[in-house]
Amino acid sequence: MKRMIRTLAFLLGTATVVFGADGWVTLFDGKTLDGWRQINGTATYTVENGAVVGTSVAGSPNSFLRSEKTYGDFVLELEAKLDTPLNSGVQFRSLSTPDFQNGRVHGYQLELDSSERGWTAGLYDEARNGWLYSLTRQPRARAAYKADDWNSFRVEAIGDSIRTWINGVQATNLVDPTTAEGFIALQVHSIGKDMAKLGKQVRWRNIRIKTTGLERERRADGDKVEEFNYVANTLTEAQKAAGWTLLWDGKTTKGWRGARSDGFPQKGWAIQDGTLSVLASGRGGDIYTLQEFSDFELELDYRIAEGANSGIKYFCDPSLLKDKGSAIGLEYQLLDDARHPDAKLGVAGNRTSGGLYDLIAPHNSSEPGVTAKRINRPGTWNRARIVVKGNHVEHWLNNSKIVDYERGTQIFRALVANSKYAPTPNFGEWEKGAILLQDHGDLVSFSSIKIRDLTK
Repeated sequence: MKRMIRTLAFLLGTATVVFGADGWVTLFDGKTLDGWRQINGTATYTVENGAVVGTSVAGSPNSFLRSEKTYGDFVLELEAKLDTPLNSGVQFRSLSTPDFQNGRVHGYQLELDSSERGWTAGLYDEARNGWLYSLTRQPRARAAYKADDWNSFRVEAIGDSIRTWINGVQATNLVDPTTAEGFIALQVHSIGKDMAKLGKQVRWRNIRIKTTGLERERRADGDKVEEFNYVANTLTEAQKAAGWTLLWDGKTTKGWRGARSDGFPQKGWAIQDGTLSVLASGRGGDIYTLQEFSDFELELDYRIAEGANSGIKYFCDPSLLKDKGSAIGLEYQLLDDARHPDAKLGVAGNRTSGGLYDLIAPHNSSEPGVTAKRINRPGTWNRARIVVKGNHVEHWLNNSKIVDYERGTQIFRALVANSKYAPTPNFGEWEKGAILLQDHGDLVSFSSIKIRDLTK
């Protein structure tokens, strides 16, 4: 029997809302801005030809046209068209409260990006954590964007799971518990001093949402892309199936020992609220894994204090200890580049954060025309990733690749010969080694330390 579709239109305050028998709700009536109001910036919002039109202006911070109503779990669909070179986005589960930067809008954002990097449909955390899921590792989604044309989008926000699509291609697969409910908002990004963006426009239309029957609405093939998990010290079922294991359980010292002791250091390290911290001047010494690894993918979150210095070492041989200092190994540098003097030592930045310490300086190779790495300020969390497959090694920071090299090559050995590691035979070329977290006498915290064995 053919399903009969009935719609009911009614007034809720000043907002015209249309319900369908299938549970979808139209959020924009195509004629007015009823049910929406502008906050923060001064970009203009109008309605033209059945679309909301946002126009950039000079001298304004980010502008937002927000929904009067807030939403928790939902599926959202819409179309958007963005003038090049403007930037924009669609906020969801977002807030504007007096206690957060005097009412600044903050929360999840579906990115609208006309730049060459092509991160449209990526997930950004406005005014808080920055990029949660850029599209550096999603070439199909990057290619799906149609410049200066209408694009269709879908957002599934169900519990901690957030997934997005662009023109039918899945772009993201995020697990994040930061915010459970908030408003939806249409953003016109600040243009700063870039007058090439003045008067450029972004358009939105056919905006609809569904808040019931979500498990039936959820796309069964929605796990086509890699899952990023921001629930501390956990593995999702998808991560377990992909071969990930926790190197630290979030509660105990199991699997770790001190580099200069038979067990875990009795001082200098602390476990609290799901973080493993090396304390300032605690003198506990380095810690390393009881397991050794060869081909692997390592991922962890870290947070450094102002002026701090630390490192993540791999292919580490704890037996190679100097009278003073740390065990020998390849090092992913952790550093406050602006405040710690080590950033100015070495050669051409090869002692700055994210680099291969004393050997290779970090450079952003994931965004065309951008060399600066994407690093969050001291006191906030960053995500480090190290990938080793045979002699090929990569360093990633907040999902952007910043170091890429081959162990054992003539170039690598030349770098070693001109570094502090020159006296160490076969430095960096051992077949396997432990993972080490460095105690450099500064406060640094670690969480969500996980690894995937790539030899299997």
